[in-house]
Amino acid sequence: MRGKQYHQQLKLTAPWEKDAGYGRKLKTYRNHTKIIAQPGIVMKVLRRKRIVLFIAYFLLLVLTMLNLANYKWTKEPQQCNHQMRSTTYHGRSDIRFLYRPSLAKKRQLVYVLTTWRSGSSFFGELFNQNPEVFFLYEPMWHIWQKLYPGDAVSLQGAARDMLSSLYRCDLSVFQLYNSPGGKNFTSLGLFGATLNKVVCSYPLCSAYRKEVVGMVDDKVCKKCPPQSLRLLEEECLKYSTIVIKGVRILDVNVLAPLMEDPSLDVKVVHLVRDPRAVANSRIKSRHGLIRENLQVVRSRDPKLRRIPFVDPNHKANKKDGSDYHSIGAMEVICDRTSRTLRTALNPPSWLKGKYMAVRYEDLVENPVKILRNIYRFANLTTNHDIESFALNMTGGSSSSSKPFIVSSRNATQAASAWRTVLSIQQIKQVEDYCHHSMAVLGYDRVRTAGEAKDLSKSLLTISKL
Repeated sequence: MRGKQYHQQLKLTAPWEKDAGYGRKLKTYRNHTKIIAQPGIVMKVLRRKRIVLFIAYFLLLVLTMLNLANYKWTKEPQQCNHQMRSTTYHGRSDIRFLYRPSLAKKRQLVYVLTTWRSGSSFFGELFNQNPEVFFLYEPMWHIWQKLYPGDAVSLQGAARDMLSSLYRCDLSVFQLYNSPGGKNFTSLGLFGATLNKVVCSYPLCSAYRKEVVGMVDDKVCKKCPPQSLRLLEEECLKYSTIVIKGVRILDVNVLAPLMEDPSLDVKVVHLVRDPRAVANSRIKSRHGLIRENLQVVRSRDPKLRRIPFVDPNHKANKKDGSDYHSIGAMEVICDRTSRTLRTALNPPSWLKGKYMAVRYEDLVENPVKILRNIYRFANLTTNHDIESFALNMTGGSSSSSKPFIVSSRNATQAASAWRTVLSIQQIKQVEDYCHHSMAVLGYDRVRTAGEAKDLSKSLLTISKL
């Protein structure tokens, strides 16, 4: 019996019989844990697994849809443009700019398109005095000085490229026009820096406060510590409006690539003035404009036939030579102005809503009204102090005495001074060069010397713009 029982205990079960049938008790693993395989439990586990997998799949689907929606939202054109407007672009060689935080606010960029002796220095002060504006005065002067004697037309592309950098607060572009081996540019090394409210005010200098309206004394500002261009760039990035005034872009069509750039929001304020008054002022300032006059005159078409500049009965002298260049430059200036006006009269898509013409004569006659119109166009807010500044600067008792100096003067009297100073021959010469732009802008021609000197008769009519 004992042998039989021992034999039964040693009886082995075939592998294919171990899992046969439900409900059989199975021995598993070395720890002798028993698992009872029941159909109800198995189905419940499978159902739970199925629910978990379904929930996981649903969550994955939702996350995928959200990710796609976010991707589409960030790729919308207006969002892309806004992001690009608020992000500065800098040269590849300067890696520090890659880590600058982007700006959250939209920036308005304004270019004051004008020419020499058009009242542009005073006009620029209307922006320089605004605490919301980062203003730059004639930055392209550095190009003309460095590339002299390059003619005016050939330098247009370089001037536009500089604007593209400056509107992105990349001031390192000035280093391109530094003298070989020269010191690095500083805040006081920029043209017109000692009259700039940003350069001469806190935090770059303690001499002035940007929010206080008033002219800067260049003698005071020269004592300010020179700051690096990097600090000036950081200050530039704080402003929502950048205004650049220049006389070296001769035609608005040169700015087309900038105005078509979706990452920039550029508007143009075109300051114009009676070309006869401009010519008179150029003659008056001929010693300060010798280089510029030569560069502009070099752009004249040598094949054109021109009326004689000097009266044949008049004996020529050295003064006539300098006057010749002063008035001769008006041919190029008025030709380029005419191109701008033709474009403005039939504006392409890139110029629509982004161009405003301002006559200097209208500004000095009604400064507050015109100032408000300009500020509205540039998305700026005027205040009592700035309006009073404009009134005081145009309503002084003195006449224009020193060129290139902004001061309180009788601007209306200065605007018509050419009528008693220029000879009829000089007037006819300018009118011959500028007849198209004069007709568009509302400047009447004169027939005789007596008509020119009759100040009781206005030569202003309604502009076609």
